[in-house]
Amino acid sequence: MQNPLISPLAEVQSLTIGSRTRIWQFCVVLPNAQIGADVNICANVFIENDVTVGNRVTIKCGVQLWDGTTLEDDVFIGPNVTFTNDKFPQSMRPPTEFARTIVRRGASIGANATILPGITIGRYAMVAAGAVVTRDVPPHTIVRGNPARISGQMNLRKFDVNSLNYDIPAPPTIRGVSFVNFATATDLRGNLTAIEFSKHLPFRVERTFFVANVPPHQVRGEHAHKECHQLLVCVSGSITVSADNGTERGQWILDDPSLGLHVHPLVWATQFHASANAVLAVFASHTYDTEDYVKNYETFLTMVKRKDGVNE
Repeated sequence: MQNPLISPLAEVQSLTIGSRTRIWQFCVVLPNAQIGADVNICANVFIENDVTVGNRVTIKCGVQLWDGTTLEDDVFIGPNVTFTNDKFPQSMRPPTEFARTIVRRGASIGANATILPGITIGRYAMVAAGAVVTRDVPPHTIVRGNPARISGQMNLRKFDVNSLNYDIPAPPTIRGVSFVNFATATDLRGNLTAIEFSKHLPFRVERTFFVANVPPHQVRGEHAHKECHQLLVCVSGSITVSADNGTERGQWILDDPSLGLHVHPLVWATQFHASANAVLAVFASHTYDTEDYVKNYETFLTMVKRKDGVNE
């Protein structure tokens, strides 16, 4: 095992530092910090006690990691990124408990971004330079701006969904996602799309709900279901849907009421970029049950691996 390389101009009090880690000039690392292997900590970085840094992490110059911060493996932190850990900072009042901030595996945070307390940055997400992150960032998501808003998705297959009629094959998808086409009659009076539940839907419908008036920067979904099937139909306007089955990810723009997107159980689905007049109808195979929701992405991945018989 190769010892870490620590500059003589750095003050490193921690003894828990992995092999081949490099700590450069004018860094301060307090005694209880835990640093993994193959980490590159550039000059002028401060790392407090209750901090965990995984393997192969890069931390650029001018970053402070305060108590309660965890960086998982393969994370990139750009220059002068600002982390915070006290939701109500006041002089002369030390906090009784620090908010926990977690940057999941493979995520990247651009220069000068600010991360508010208690935030989780999802796996392989990307925070743009200068962004102010005020809420959790979903996995594989790009956010930018102040406050940070979703601007795109990372490493997915984008599929074009054109206006389809009942006789045209459905567009390509990923495992756990499929399309259903509905018959549409068109004349001078407009379009009429009919859905016969027993004929056109791939499951028995127990519940229907509608999502409307979603601000353009807001996100819906961000969860999977254990047993419930859902069929998403955008009856007005447009909305972008991304889906993740644990190994593949895809994205589609729904803008045609003659087309329904069937999301199977154990598929993580997110809806965003809703137009001003967007109305999304959702047909569900089960009645509402909070126990059927999987709202933690890490839990979702574990459940998918268990279902597929993959060892942890």
